[in-house]
Amino acid sequence: MGGVNLKAVRLADGAFDTVIEPFELQRAPDRLPAALASLARRLHASPEDLHAVTMTAELSQYFRTKREGVAFVLEAIGEAAGESIIQVWCTDGRFRPSAEAAANPLLAAASNWLATATFVAPSAPNAILVDVGSTTADVIPIVNGTVVAVGRTDPDRLRSGELVYTGALRTPIEAVVREVPLADGCAAVSAEGFAITADVHLWLGNLPVEDYTVPTPDGRPATRAFAGERLARTVCADREMLGEPDIDRLAAAVAAAQVEDVAAALRRVHARHPHVASAVVTGLGDFIAWSAVQRVGLAAVRLATILGAEAARAAPAAAVAYLLRASRIPDG
Repeated sequence: MGGVNLKAVRLADGAFDTVIEPFELQRAPDRLPAALASLARRLHASPEDLHAVTMTAELSQYFRTKREGVAFVLEAIGEAAGESIIQVWCTDGRFRPSAEAAANPLLAAASNWLATATFVAPSAPNAILVDVGSTTADVIPIVNGTVVAVGRTDPDRLRSGELVYTGALRTPIEAVVREVPLADGCAAVSAEGFAITADVHLWLGNLPVEDYTVPTPDGRPATRAFAGERLARTVCADREMLGEPDIDRLAAAVAAAQVEDVAAALRRVHARHPHVASAVVTGLGDFIAWSAVQRVGLAAVRLATILGAEAARAAPAAAVAYLLRASRIPDG
């Protein structure tokens, strides 16, 4: 349950059914229970199903504290799920009942990365998980089948390089670069939110139109033509002033800088575990993760080859479903 996307996976008979729905919580918080109930219906959930939960929605600006956000999210899923058993994945690597999780909000907050890494660990016991989504990138080391991340809270993860605030859709251009190539030199970029990374990747062909699921900065359609207009505006120009080669160079420079941001974090994490030689990449922006891994010189494999493409894009939801089921299977 994120602040801008809801991801739901139903695990039944060994297969993952997946639904991803854009949902900006701060714009319609009262609609969250209904949105969750709709996802459950689309996945044909039954009252007997267990519900495993992981979240990042507590960071939404709608909430003043993480405590408030965790409580709100858990209340919403309780309303949507009815009498179903709800278990919340926490950053200490265990599930807790909803009430216990609400009482320990910093354990329940932003636990998605650990769910994905814990799921990946048995199949990639010595690897670095690089998960690039719409908003952020996770860089999580796994050694001898154990997740060995330094940070557990978002501030600690930002400090350690295990969380990078860059993603395939929502990141403003000025958060990636300070200047871009223009004519025979470089131009500083404006800091007005004129374009986002979704515009860059749509223009370059990295992102299909149907994956541009966030509001565009100017309210105009998510097409390549309008993406070019938004990119031109980042240097206070327009498409009558800049031709396609100019936009190509601008977009390529931003994309390269974004890859380097993820690669720099990957180098920091890898330096703590230099014997690790491979990485698992996933997320909506797995193409960014793949390029960063290649730049660092590690072998790369896509999580989609293990989970399937759709479940891999909702990897934390698939992971908690699998982990909860595994926790309910008796030993032996």
